Amino acid sequence: MKRRDFLKTAAGGALAAATVASTSALAAPKQRFNWKMVTTWPPNMPILQLGAERFAKDIEKMSDRRFRIQVYAAGELIPAMQTFDAVSQGTVEMGHGAAYYWAGKVPAAQFFTAVPFGMNAQGMNAWLSSGGGLKLWRDLYKPYNLVPFAMGNTGVQMGGWFRKRINSVSDLKGLKMRIPGLGGKVMAQAGVNPVLLAGGEIYTALERGTIDATEWIGPYHDLRLGLHRAAKFYYYPGWHEPGPTLELSINSKAWASLPGKYQVMIETAAAAANSWMLSEFEARNLEALHELKTKHKVKVLAFPDDVLKTLKKFTHKTLEAEAAKDAKFKKIYQAYNTFRDNNDAWGDISEAAHARTLKL
Repeated sequence: MKRRDFLKTAAGGALAAATVASTSALAAPKQRFNWKMVTTWPPNMPILQLGAERFAKDIEKMSDRRFRIQVYAAGELIPAMQTFDAVSQGTVEMGHGAAYYWAGKVPAAQFFTAVPFGMNAQGMNAWLSSGGGLKLWRDLYKPYNLVPFAMGNTGVQMGGWFRKRINSVSDLKGLKMRIPGLGGKVMAQAGVNPVLLAGGEIYTALERGTIDATEWIGPYHDLRLGLHRAAKFYYYPGWHEPGPTLELSINSKAWASLPGKYQVMIETAAAAANSWMLSEFEARNLEALHELKTKHKVKVLAFPDDVLKTLKKFTHKTLEAEAAKDAKFKKIYQAYNTFRDNNDAWGDISEAAHARTLKL
């Protein structure tokens, strides 16, 4: 009987303890996070800025409003080209932009946006997600207290807007052109003076003649920016940016502070935004191009073959020179080339082969 009384007392105590613990858990305030994200995009810019805001809304919904991200466009909190530093220093927790904007600080970062005559969006996604590219990217950013993610892609861009026709490589000499990243270095080999400008500054510079040419993205955004009012010659293809990846960067201490479930939310929302942005560009560009040609009488022209061949030669020269002076650049260059070669070999009998059948 004493044993039964002891067991009843123990069971009652355990039940009481469990009840108290459960009540305490329910009463305890749930952890909340309020973060800031800065971007390199002008306010209300479709797909890019609105894509970053869409990402933030997805996080808020998934977390039942316990994780909120306030998104600031370029200039609203900090200038566009200070995004990298702001996130690196922990001034804000997140940034959205393009890795090649930071080429002056981290030359090898350019591989994680676009390489001239390199991989398209499908290839970049494959390399980053399944080919080891993301690990290389994170290793590269680690000294800067940043954790990067792929979050968006424009697809193949246009070659750019020019105030005069480009009939040969000699026509490029002396031009002042807004063109960032490795594409700018390649153009410099052809005698161009590359200029780095944020999106919100491009139209004014082109219209006033501060620059003679510019690349931006593609028909949908170029039409909205009004570039057709400042230049009438619109060239393709976008040899310099065949599949530009956009980046979400997170301060590493802020990232480590998040519970695992919130980290998974970010990974999931970033992947969704990555897919959505590319799909939006693919869906909107053709109708915008039609308007540029028919309503605004823009001359849509292909770069001459000899110009493209020369730029491709300069691309190889530029990449080799950069690799020779930067060990990190060389390491990523080699990894990129290996994956691209394999990807191209498969593409020759898959995507490229299918494209040829459409012209039969």
